[in-house]
Amino acid sequence: MTAYWISIYKEITDEAKLAAYAELAGPALTGAGGTFVARGMPEQTYEAGETTRTVLIEFESVEAARAAHDSPDYQEALVALDGGAVRDLRIVPGVE
Repeated sequence: MTAYWISIYKEITDEAKLAAYAELAGPALTGAGGTFVARGMPEQTYEAGETTRTVLIEFESVEAARAAHDSPDYQEALVALDGGAVRDLRIVPGVE
């Protein structure tokens, strides 16, 4: 079953660290089978109205998304991020 990796950036504390992370994370996640579906700031918000950067990546399964997160290449990206952002990251299974 398809799964979605959802990252919501609650706060960006260091743009340079975020850029270093992105340079490593993008190739690590696509190399692990992820497809970027959406990323950026919202065009419209409702209810809580949080205008926070959001990234949505599709994987073939929850297991594939977990493996991508735990991969050495992605772990290297996390080292580069080094507190440069406060995020909420979750993996959600798709609807059958």
